[in-house]
Amino acid sequence: MKAAVVSQLAQKPVYTNFDDPVASDGHRIVRVAASALSQLARARASGQHYSSSNTYPFVAGVDGAGRLESGERVYFFAPVAPFGAMAERTLVATERCIAVPDALDDVTAAAIAIPGMSSWAALTERARFVAGETVLINGATGASGQLAVQVAKQLGAGRIIATGRNRTVLDTLRAMGADETIALSDDEPAMSRAFETAFADGVDVVLDYLWGASARALLIAAARASQEQRALRFVQIGAISGGEIALPAAVLRSSAITLLGSGLGSIALDRLLAAAQAVLKAAAAGGLHVDTQAVPLSQLGERWDDDAGVRTVFVVG
Repeated sequence: MKAAVVSQLAQKPVYTNFDDPVASDGHRIVRVAASALSQLARARASGQHYSSSNTYPFVAGVDGAGRLESGERVYFFAPVAPFGAMAERTLVATERCIAVPDALDDVTAAAIAIPGMSSWAALTERARFVAGETVLINGATGASGQLAVQVAKQLGAGRIIATGRNRTVLDTLRAMGADETIALSDDEPAMSRAFETAFADGVDVVLDYLWGASARALLIAAARASQEQRALRFVQIGAISGGEIALPAAVLRSSAITLLGSGLGSIALDRLLAAAQAVLKAAAAGGLHVDTQAVPLSQLGERWDDDAGVRTVFVVG
């Protein structure tokens, strides 16, 4: 079969032949229709994600949409190694396949599941979000951040604050549900002042897709605001702006800030899949939207580095 094959560390996938999977007890063959080019898929393919196995060769792609041999349409997550989602067929544990609503097409299902799941699970599983609370989304102009705004609105946030560098996209986030926007810059003092103004009115949950300088400034601003009896849950989801920060110890001693992480390992897989199922249902009902571009898997080499502001989805067949 044809697949996106990674042959060695730090090598991009190549569209070539790979062995067909064989069904076994507790596992299903999925005929793949679509698989999204997510940050997780890229990071695992490059061997840079903490969940990477670095056993070669393997097929890239962590999730997608397709059909079981019975004909049932499913969204699937985490195929059995060395198989992956970016292939004509893959092998998936039965419990890692969930039904795709009839109203949702394969490309949208593949595109929306992981970025939607990232915020849905962060809010419901890690932050224990309660409707009416204020949510600040740091890094809201990417695909995951835009969906986080929509998810927070869908779950009943009372106030949503969105941050990001892309001012054009920031301007569109109000239509998605954001009440306020903050433009990020390299001027940390200016960012801190803007964050302190936001925290003065109270923030309950931060969803952080960036880490780096903006996360540091957010945490310091939250501590300075010293929200009386209003504990902040800061949920770390992504690290696009850097994997480390230097945080003064006094920030945590002087405020009621709880630092949490959300991702593979911090949430049980069955709970992640439950979040994905909720996202698919909300998308089918029209409550969530993601911009996509469908690309044939055969164009993998030309499109692997796509970063056009829309979700690239590789389609098979």
